[in-house]
Amino acid sequence: MAKFVLAGKTDCPYYAKAELLADTLQQCLPDFKIHKISILPDEWKEWLGATCEKNNWKHEGSPLVWRELVEQGGKGMLLGGFNDFLEHCQDYYGITSDMTTNVMLSVAAENLEAKMNLIKEEQHRASLIQPLHVWITGALNPTCQVLIPSLLSPEVFPNVSAISLHLLDLEGNEEQLQSLMLEIEELAISMLHQVTTGTDLERAFRKADVILLLDDGGHDGENEGEEVKKKKVKVISERYKEYGQLIDATAKETVKVIVSGDSFLNLRCSLLVDSARSIDSHQFIAAAAQLENEAKAVLGIKMRMRPSDITDVIVWGNISGTFYIDLQRAKVFNHDGPITGPAFFSQPLLSIFPDRKWLETDFQHLVRRRRLAVTSKTGQAAATSAANGILTVLKAWNGASDPDVLSSGVACPGHYSLPDGIVFSVPLTFTDGKWSVVSELTVENELKYRLELSASELQQEKQFGSDSGTTE
Repeated sequence: MAKFVLAGKTDCPYYAKAELLADTLQQCLPDFKIHKISILPDEWKEWLGATCEKNNWKHEGSPLVWRELVEQGGKGMLLGGFNDFLEHCQDYYGITSDMTTNVMLSVAAENLEAKMNLIKEEQHRASLIQPLHVWITGALNPTCQVLIPSLLSPEVFPNVSAISLHLLDLEGNEEQLQSLMLEIEELAISMLHQVTTGTDLERAFRKADVILLLDDGGHDGENEGEEVKKKKVKVISERYKEYGQLIDATAKETVKVIVSGDSFLNLRCSLLVDSARSIDSHQFIAAAAQLENEAKAVLGIKMRMRPSDITDVIVWGNISGTFYIDLQRAKVFNHDGPITGPAFFSQPLLSIFPDRKWLETDFQHLVRRRRLAVTSKTGQAAATSAANGILTVLKAWNGASDPDVLSSGVACPGHYSLPDGIVFSVPLTFTDGKWSVVSELTVENELKYRLELSASELQQEKQFGSDSGTTE
């Protein structure tokens, strides 16, 4: 099989003449194949230079003709320009061209007009696509790599046809991000419109509809002193204040922002709320779903049942610090006990679990230790459960799921006598893309005391951040 490639400037009359000659050969010879590449005049010089450099050819002018040696794996053999192509056709196939100059010029003009119309059509089609812009910081975090295949799905974003994914990692390098981008593109997910990468904040959060912040500085050490904690808070405060200002300046007003990770979740979210002054505070959430699920896993082991059969567990307080797991509304399904029912039948957890002392002591401790146990064994963050926690929040927020209660860190001054200026994990419900705080819960003295402890800790973290702005 003879396969030729014909490339030229769209308005070149000799490209038009070579094109007609190639069409004639293709009609007459069943084994003759031609591939045409039409390049706009102002792009031709750059394209020709890059093509010749790649193939180690020397050629000037338009057109450029080469033969693909199919039997040698598609290696290209330079034929030359129009005169070389014409001579080849006459010698090997006995076919020539008698196109006059006027016809050549006419066809060249038609080629240029057709190319410009095609470009306009493509631009029009592209303008009809309005992708959802999703930004992820800390994109080289293992959580991101686990998250993305499930993120680009109508189960997470119903009524969305296209997503532009923007990967940002200030600690990473562009080569690593490019490798991640290639992996994502190779997933061939239909909703994926484009992927961009960046290692600086020059274009960060532009047109953002959703922002997922995964960079947190790592897990807090249990025995860290106050000075170490202050240093961490200083670094986090500087970065998240800048993030907040950029979100305020470049993201959409309706942007949904989710903070995830192992360190200072509430503080990081609070800094964003304070810095993005024109964005409604209801657009910011610190994800506590991972912690909820870890509590369900501990209960599932103790009760010998599936964690997924336990619902409405509440996380109060500082998600990555002093928190409290509240089970006053928790329900269990499919419990193997004296009272059973159909799949939709549930029972209050506290009515079938008599060991209240364990719930107030060992249980709370086991939940705190569970994630640390995973990270100490693997040397990495609990990426799978973190990704699942983010997806849980997004599905609820986007109306793709309807949990009765989902704990999340939000700014909610006044609720349960919580102070202003902090982000606090409370039970939420989601309706029509908006969240509201569950207000009818019982807060007795013990729970009230725990809420005050968490609030005090969060205020102290906030103070550390404020102090960092006035010291070295």
